[in-house]
Amino acid sequence: MSQTERLYRLKHLLDSGRCLGKAQLMEALGGVSFATLKRDIDHLRDRMNAPVVFDRQEGGYRLDPSQQALGTQYELPGLWFSAEEIHALLTMQHLLANLDAGGLLGPHIAPLMKRLGKVMDAGKHSSVELSQRIKVQTVGARPVHLPHFQAVGSALLRRHRLRISYHARTTDQASEREVSPQRLIHYRDNWYLDAWCHLRQGLRSFSVDAIGHVQVEARSAIDVPEAELDAVLGAGYGIFAGRQVQWASLRFSSERARWVAAETWHPQQKGRFDANGSYLLDLPYADPRELVMDVMRHVPDVDVLGPPDLQDAVAQRLRAGCAKIVGGLTP
Repeated sequence: MSQTERLYRLKHLLDSGRCLGKAQLMEALGGVSFATLKRDIDHLRDRMNAPVVFDRQEGGYRLDPSQQALGTQYELPGLWFSAEEIHALLTMQHLLANLDAGGLLGPHIAPLMKRLGKVMDAGKHSSVELSQRIKVQTVGARPVHLPHFQAVGSALLRRHRLRISYHARTTDQASEREVSPQRLIHYRDNWYLDAWCHLRQGLRSFSVDAIGHVQVEARSAIDVPEAELDAVLGAGYGIFAGRQVQWASLRFSSERARWVAAETWHPQQKGRFDANGSYLLDLPYADPRELVMDVMRHVPDVDVLGPPDLQDAVAQRLRAGCAKIVGGLTP
């Protein structure tokens, strides 16, 4: 029986309200020694704020009723998990802390994780060791202003409209928008807001880090059915929206196939190997910009089989890049 399991069992016994002798407790915890029982009781008392007292008159341990009456809190989420589950929780917290661009969620989960860390520190592998053994690196994460993120999240859940100033990087222009927020998306280490734009009268995806000012309006947000959100914003490849979906057909070399065949580029993708060991990948897209960038990463181990407009877009990028490189090498 692990220490976490013993603590759970000990708490359950004490919650009964009875006064329990040390021999009874040692047996109930799997025949542990008195030293182990004493350490577990100290752990409950010192780390989990459990009002455990020794009743000399009755010769046993019980919870102090006067402290219980005052509402002393000694419930701890970690107490309800096994050691392996605590490992998993702390690992997820560590991953979240590293993936959370700008530390937006950290302040809200820090108190819970601090308490879980205390439980973990009593075991074989401390939370400090966990942070040393697991490293997560993010690439391309853009910082988000925390008050803006909180305002967006608040309006989203309360179903209020937002007035925002937005800098569109594609056109390098700023505009004022009134939007009805629909959902927040964390995609490739960055946050995006799917919203109905009242200026454009259509669904748009906004980079949260490109929002320069945000104000929560009193007016209620309109609700767009999830099916329509997915049809406009989630049907194609990447974060760019569009209803006119086409299917890209890509062929990767047998060497590159070892990686690409194990990847998910889109939930609706279709992949298969051909007789030569090459990997054929078909996937939907509405706007080619992000897909072109990802295809370029695999040059020269990828062939764009279609459609023609995607072939042209990739070819133009390759020609422009080669022209710059050659131009830079010319004396």
